[in-house]
Amino acid sequence: MDIEVLGTLAVKENGVSITPTAPKSRQVLALLALHADQVVPVSALMEELWADRPPRSARTTLQTYVLQLRELITAALPEPAPGEEPVSAKDILMTCPGGYRLNTRGGTSDVREFERLAGLGYRAMDAGDHPGAARLLREALALWSRAPFADVQAGAQLEMEAKRLEESRLCALDQRIEADLRLGRHRELLAELTVLVNRYRTHESLCGQFMLALQRSGRRSEALDAFRKLRDTLVRELGLEPSAALRQLQRAILLAGSEKASGAAEPAPV
Repeated sequence: MDIEVLGTLAVKENGVSITPTAPKSRQVLALLALHADQVVPVSALMEELWADRPPRSARTTLQTYVLQLRELITAALPEPAPGEEPVSAKDILMTCPGGYRLNTRGGTSDVREFERLAGLGYRAMDAGDHPGAARLLREALALWSRAPFADVQAGAQLEMEAKRLEESRLCALDQRIEADLRLGRHRELLAELTVLVNRYRTHESLCGQFMLALQRSGRRSEALDAFRKLRDTLVRELGLEPSAALRQLQRAILLAGSEKASGAAEPAPV
């Protein structure tokens, strides 16, 4: 089974789509696919479908959605070869004590691959292998096409998981940009960072990276302006001042302008 959730939902068995069109069935499959090869409790599935107001027939209705998914799986399964043990839909979408388990049988999952590549990228970063870190994290981020479960009507469980995945993506993005900065790719990053700081207007790390890329590109006044914009947004929307690290970067950029002729070191990344 091959699973994609980092964008639109796509689940295939034997190369054949088993993704249903009905909204509730899609929710069930999305949650099972995200936690593939793990038991998803009935309580979590019910919360996803009906929040804290399940109907009296909730368990029966959930079983109906599971049966619908098994019908799609059955249609996708190949005929067993002579002498081969046949595989049934119940072997793939398994009923377990307390819940259900989607058995990938060694198939692929874009979430698992993202987490694997990102983990390797973080370790490369810690080891000082910035080219390797940039490459691995770029590969991890390339697995994303849109927001998680972009075409699924998400309930409480999927909304929570989408936020978790988005935070993981931002962490990988932050580290990939950091690796690129350490490789001297500041000019290449300016267009991307311009978009990111406007999309994530209170994200201090991205702002710090933008300030550094601007300063290294000889655009000191724009770097200081980026700090002012972030500070105004933080104060207005959250009642907070920028972090000490970001304020220190601002001061370093100010000093770098006045000490440029003396050969002073440039500001360090946040």
